[in-house]
Amino acid sequence: MKKYLTLENGEQFIGTAVGDLTKEIKGELVFTTSMVGYQETLTDPSYTNQIITFTYPLIGNYGISLHANQSPTIAASAVVMQEIATTVFHYQSVMTLDEFLKKSGVPGIAGIDTRKLTKIIRKHGTMKASLTNQPLANSSFNQAKAVEMVVKSATFAHALDEHPNHVVLVDFGVKANIVKSLKNFGANVTVVTPEANFEAIAALNPDGVLISNGPGDPEDYADFLPVIRELQDHYPLFGICLGHQLLALANGARTYKMVFGHRGINHPVKNLLTGEVVITSQNHGYAVDIDSVSETPLEVTAIEINDQTCEGLRYPGKPVFSVQYHPEAAPGPHEATRLFSKFVGLMNTNGGVQHA
Repeated sequence: MKKYLTLENGEQFIGTAVGDLTKEIKGELVFTTSMVGYQETLTDPSYTNQIITFTYPLIGNYGISLHANQSPTIAASAVVMQEIATTVFHYQSVMTLDEFLKKSGVPGIAGIDTRKLTKIIRKHGTMKASLTNQPLANSSFNQAKAVEMVVKSATFAHALDEHPNHVVLVDFGVKANIVKSLKNFGANVTVVTPEANFEAIAALNPDGVLISNGPGDPEDYADFLPVIRELQDHYPLFGICLGHQLLALANGARTYKMVFGHRGINHPVKNLLTGEVVITSQNHGYAVDIDSVSETPLEVTAIEINDQTCEGLRYPGKPVFSVQYHPEAAPGPHEATRLFSKFVGLMNTNGGVQHA
C-alpha cells in the first residue's frame, strides 16, 4: 500500500505504508540523527504531534522491548524511514517496530529517500507535513501551531523509596529515565503537573525541584514562570531541556525557534567553567537567546560546539542550574548523568535555604 508524505512547500515523497495503514495525519516534520534508540525516541513526550524522520537508513532491527519506553505509548504522530526491519535480532524483543506502530495507532512511511528529505529540512527549516493515503490535491496547510502545549496528569505513578532526599518533579512531558536517574542517585520523586502552584509544591516539603523536558514553544507555558521565580528563591532547582528554557524566560531571557533544531545523540557540549567537552543527547526545536542572558541574573555555563547555542545556565549565589541537553540519555551517551549527582549534592549541602 502506498503512502504519501507532502511537505508544506509542496514537495512530495511516495513510499510504502507501515504501522497504522488507515490513519492520516498532519504534524511538524523533524529529523533525528540517532543511529539507535528508536523506541526511546518514539516514546519521548517531547516529540508530541511531530513526524519523526530517522536519518539512519535501517530502523527496527532489534525490535521492541518491554523496558525502553520513555512514556506509556508513542508520543510522535508518525514516523518516516528509508527501511524498516522485518526481521528482529534481540533477545529482549517482544514485537517488531511495525507491530508496535500498529498497536499504538501510529502511521508511518518507508522506502523513501530520507537523505534528500533531511537536506530539505536543513535548507528550509522545520515545516509542516501531511501523511496521507492519497496524493493531496493542493499543498495548503493549516497555519495553526503543529505542536500544542501538553498539560496532563503525571506520566507515571512513583512509589516513595527509602531515600534521604525528596524531589518534586514538575511534569511537562517527562521521560521515564529522568525519574529513574533521580532514584539511582538517591532521591524520592513526587511528580506534579504544571497546574501546581508554589504553595502546592511547598506543601510536599521537597528538598529540591526539577522542571522537566516537554514539547512545544516554551512561551506557551508562561503561566508557570512566576512559580519558577518563587521556587528558585526557596529550593535547589534543576531544569532539563524545556525546563532550561523556562528558567531562562522566568529570569528575563528570551527564546527563539531554531531552523531545524537539535535532535540526536552526538551533540558536543563545552562546559565554559571547566573547559570539558561531553557528548550529549538532545531533542529540542527552541533555544535560549544566548545574548539575552546578559540582561538577567543568570550566567551561561555551556555551549553547543557546532553552533554556539546556549546549553547550560546557573544562577550565581543560588543552588539553581539547567541544561538544554538530556543528561538521562535514553537514548544516548551517559557522560552527563553526573548532573543528577550534582543536584542531589546541592540538596544535601543546602541547609541554609529556607523552605516555605
